[in-house]
Amino acid sequence: MNARLVIFDFDGTLADTRNIILSTYTSTIEKLGLPTRTTAQLQATIGIPLQEGFENLYPSLGPSVTENCCATYRDIFNKNKHNYIPELFPGVTETLETLAKRGTIMTIASSRSHDSLIEFCKENGIDHYFSIILGADNVERAKPDPWPVTHTLSRLGIPASDAVVVGDMPFDIKMGMDAGCRTVGVSYGNSTVSNLIEAGANRVINSISLLPDLEL
Repeated sequence: MNARLVIFDFDGTLADTRNIILSTYTSTIEKLGLPTRTTAQLQATIGIPLQEGFENLYPSLGPSVTENCCATYRDIFNKNKHNYIPELFPGVTETLETLAKRGTIMTIASSRSHDSLIEFCKENGIDHYFSIILGADNVERAKPDPWPVTHTLSRLGIPASDAVVVGDMPFDIKMGMDAGCRTVGVSYGNSTVSNLIEAGANRVINSISLLPDLEL
């Protein structure tokens, strides 16, 4: 792969966090007595900021209610996170090691909180691979806005033409495209091949192991 920089999403791209996210959503909804939502509806919010996720699930709720939803979600998540330590997808560690040996710079741009990202990366032994780890609380404008990518490019002094954004959701693809980067969708996460292609991904792969030798 001809790229100096790879910007990764985290949830659904590097680690399988689906169970803890869906479980926490369900517990939050039950605790607050909100109308139930389907698994597909909950899964569609993975990859965007938490408050925006609740706004999409419950458009009629006001800002104060959605803020309470987020606070409740975070409280439940923090209490239960050690019961749902996310596992890396097959081939992630090997892929990161291969890219590192080739001199590729790697970063993360996620809608998860920064502390949670750092904790999960350390627990899985991959934190040392990343030059920058951006969470939702580190950005001025969250994905799908290109800000996380343009900020990363600016900090590292790398042009968009030398960077690739890798993610599992259309939000990731739009973020990368709007920043002028090439994009790779992964089909093993929380979206589908057709949705990633429709979003404009340059390539879609079914295993992260294919990334280092991918032609873009």
